[in-house]
Amino acid sequence: MSQPNPNSLVLPAPQAWRALIALCIGFFMILLDQTIVAVATPAFQVELGASMNQIVWVTSIYLLCVLVPMLFTGRLGDRFGQRNLYRVGMIIFILSSLVCGLAPNIETLIAARAVQGLGAAILTPQTMSVINRVFAREKRGAALGVWGAVGGVAGVVAPTLGGFIVESVGWQWIFLINLPIGVLSLVLVSLWVPDMPRQVRRIDTPSVIASLAGMGALVFGIQQGPELGWPWWVWVLLIFGGVVMFGFIRLQRSAVRRGSDPLLPLEIFRNHNFSHGAFSIATMGFTVSSMMLPIMFFLQNGRGLNALQAGLMMLPMAALSIVISPLAGPLADRLHPRILSMIGFAAMALALLSASAVMRLDVALWWFLLPVLVMGVGQSLIWAPNSATSMRTMDPRHMGAASGVYNTARQVGAVAGAAAVGAAMQTGLDQLEVNVVMANAILLPSIALIAGFIAVSRFRAETLDDGAASPA
Repeated sequence: MSQPNPNSLVLPAPQAWRALIALCIGFFMILLDQTIVAVATPAFQVELGASMNQIVWVTSIYLLCVLVPMLFTGRLGDRFGQRNLYRVGMIIFILSSLVCGLAPNIETLIAARAVQGLGAAILTPQTMSVINRVFAREKRGAALGVWGAVGGVAGVVAPTLGGFIVESVGWQWIFLINLPIGVLSLVLVSLWVPDMPRQVRRIDTPSVIASLAGMGALVFGIQQGPELGWPWWVWVLLIFGGVVMFGFIRLQRSAVRRGSDPLLPLEIFRNHNFSHGAFSIATMGFTVSSMMLPIMFFLQNGRGLNALQAGLMMLPMAALSIVISPLAGPLADRLHPRILSMIGFAAMALALLSASAVMRLDVALWWFLLPVLVMGVGQSLIWAPNSATSMRTMDPRHMGAASGVYNTARQVGAVAGAAAVGAAMQTGLDQLEVNVVMANAILLPSIALIAGFIAVSRFRAETLDDGAASPA
């Protein structure tokens, strides 16, 4: 393979697409692991003797450890090289996946999931950052379309694949399957992703400390508040986190005077489409991290399906997403940025509202397939267009920071979704039928999607000669 110019940010197209393939294998595995766990939660309860709160923490601790350091790890890629950070994160993820699969009790599983989340936090921002640096600006729409489509497909494939794995070889293999996939991605990234030019002089240490402390307090408070009934100390923790994050923002303005580059360059938020895209992807993160838990409990505990049968119920969503997602990226380059995203968010919100109605009724189970089909269409029209629109015109100097913010926003939504829906799933279980409780829980992500619809309706037509979006 010919060596790229070390001063260039853009690779020849064949090399860029090979790098994208290598990165997407790992990105697919990370998102698959985040959502596939929902299918195995009833198995955790039985085989590991776990409580409902412990089951929720299998997902919540992963999201907590992914989210808290991500602003920092995104910038680390700019400082030490995206390829190096990706490989470190992947090694951590592979080893922790092995521990998850061999966990003898729920406590070990939760601890290993925390380390797994840290590995995901290190490698995830590097994927988006590399894509935006190795592809020419006019080609980023198609490339980010593939990246976004991989995220969408991972979310919809997870229930079917997870059900098959749990029923055929046991829940342990939803983690052990990461080993061969992770090793493959590690090898291909080492071969196909070049060592990128560094963009940051020195990361601001006070900003790192403030971001970790502030985000940690906020995320832990959000996760524990619903479970504990919002005691006073949780509110103190949330206020502390908010004050520290306010101080973090002020530190970004003075970082240059201290001889460092800011951890979060505030000018990235002047990009209109990036700001609205980061918010809208948070609502999608809220949805995908939370909707499968009540759906799987409805299908398995409420309707008596096993894990494989429940996973197969979601197969139409996966099939439609696989067909439509590759078309969404190129379409996003040709259509006004808001069109596909608005259709996608509206379809997803309608699908979840319809699913909630079906879950309450004593009707044939095939009725549930109708909203599942609409979910497949909706997800396909969100991931690729949203990521392409958000990042296409970002200044290359800020790709690591912007990637960190974009992925942080998605994970903030995921943490909030897991906490809110997890709490809703535990509300009224002793008075109401499980189907009704799960139907109530799934209303929360539909409300989040309506907020996302409003955000993407404000996308503007883009220009490629500056770092901001122009008015339509």
